[in-house]
Amino acid sequence: MDAQRLIQCARGDRQADLLLKDGQMVDVLSGRIENVDIAVIDGRIAGFGDYAADTVVNLSGSFVAPGFIDAHLHIESAMASVTEFARAVVPLGVTTVVADPHEIANVLGVEGIRYMLAAAENQPLGVYYTLPSCVPATAMETAGAALGVRELSRFMGEERIRALAEMMNFPGVVAGDPAVLGKIALARQQGKRVDGHAPGLTGKPLAAYVAAGIESDHECTTAAEAREKLAMGMHIMIREGTGARNLDALFPVINEKTMDRMMWCTDDRHPHDILAEGHVDHIIRSAVALGLDPVSAIRMGTLHPARYFGLHDVGALTPGRRADMVIFPDLRAPRAEAVYVGGRLTAEKGNMRPEIPPPLSAGLPPSMHIAPDTVDFALPAQGRRIRVIDVIPDQLVTGQSVLDATIRDGMAVADPSRDILKIAVVERYTGKGGTGLGFVRGFGLRRGALASSVAHDSHNIIVVGTDDKAMKTALEAVVRMGGGLCAAFERDVRAALPLPIAGLMSPEPMTVIRDRLDDLIAAAAAMGGTLRDPFMTLSFLALPVIPELKLTDMGLVDVGRFEVVPLFVE
Repeated sequence: MDAQRLIQCARGDRQADLLLKDGQMVDVLSGRIENVDIAVIDGRIAGFGDYAADTVVNLSGSFVAPGFIDAHLHIESAMASVTEFARAVVPLGVTTVVADPHEIANVLGVEGIRYMLAAAENQPLGVYYTLPSCVPATAMETAGAALGVRELSRFMGEERIRALAEMMNFPGVVAGDPAVLGKIALARQQGKRVDGHAPGLTGKPLAAYVAAGIESDHECTTAAEAREKLAMGMHIMIREGTGARNLDALFPVINEKTMDRMMWCTDDRHPHDILAEGHVDHIIRSAVALGLDPVSAIRMGTLHPARYFGLHDVGALTPGRRADMVIFPDLRAPRAEAVYVGGRLTAEKGNMRPEIPPPLSAGLPPSMHIAPDTVDFALPAQGRRIRVIDVIPDQLVTGQSVLDATIRDGMAVADPSRDILKIAVVERYTGKGGTGLGFVRGFGLRRGALASSVAHDSHNIIVVGTDDKAMKTALEAVVRMGGGLCAAFERDVRAALPLPIAGLMSPEPMTVIRDRLDDLIAAAAAMGGTLRDPFMTLSFLALPVIPELKLTDMGLVDVGRFEVVPLFVE
């Protein structure tokens, strides 16, 4: 930034590059709508009012707001490269994201973080990161890497790193684990935020968690939980993703006294939801439809996350800040007609205008170290009753039941007639192919199998199916693609989506990813599937830090007890 040019323009002694005339500016600082002209030079706002400019754009009364900010997300969950993610969300008015590269870090460790930092350069999207705090998330699974204080210290001082990412190991924090507290101390020494992740934590354990330095949470599912965490001093990120949608439940908590510590996030949002519904803009529209004042809804998607993460040059429209602006005609249902990033018209009518760099090809190492022929899904019966994971639609949490096992020839098998499917998690990093086996209820499949190398958080291969043959077919397809998603019936692959970037992301445009994912969802539905997005649900069934019962390559994990438990109970 040339401070002299900016100051000269601001005082009217130098012509602006751009003047947006006759716009209604959403002033998120005052909470008012101001009828002003906005002058921009060198990508920054110079001032408001009557300025000479090289280019004058008449907005004809349309609204101008700061570019939207996502406070917490995993770009990998969109299954797109950073470039293609930017191509999809910038036309929606999203100009800044604070992403946690936790997924690729679990697969490739330090190399994964370096890749994401490099991929963020020269993008038409402000990409900041939080540094993964839990790689691996627990000792009850096999991950592709382990990141301790020494590894994290290589990155914590970088400008793009804004916080220690979601501290999922809340039992470790509450217990005062020195390794966990060392990561928190590293962030605080660098003046960085410490994000939290503590679903259902309450009372004295929550007090201990906050006392350790945790500052935010995006896992609240009830109003009571959000109120308690706000009372403890935490910032609350309200999540509207694909697998978890919490706005309706948390909406009653938003008021004039709380909203300054509340903001929006998507966390994990699949391509079809981004392309069909939107991103942060969708959350803003949804909140307004529920009755929130539009300016307040926009503040929660701009000013609040900018303040929280110390992003002082975005989040509001004031002299000196970056000219990230979204233009829309309807205040009560903001849909971007034009998006300016750094004062440059970057998207218009839903399409990117300038060329953006191709997806980064960094020569990442392969991450599929499995010999599928060595994997056995057969499960000898060791009792009459089994623990079963109960899927809860549109939530990351699960329930658990103890049910009679279906046993044939001494083997415990899936029973589609009762909607009880076999589920497996196959380790993909060491070549040993360690496999955890269990049962799940709620997918509705009557035949066939689904498999994915997107399996939070360690991203081993997760497979669910009605029979071992289809499960093996789906596993083989995922390995053959170098990672991805698959729907299979017997020995036939019905649909597939390759994800060659760490088994998590595709270099293809998001529309292509969406279309292939839709084919997968349609294939699952044709096999009897009843979930809106079974692959998003599947991807979280291996996450042993969100209650109640999950499966890793080491077996069933009772998250409340934080231990591996037997599948057979009697």
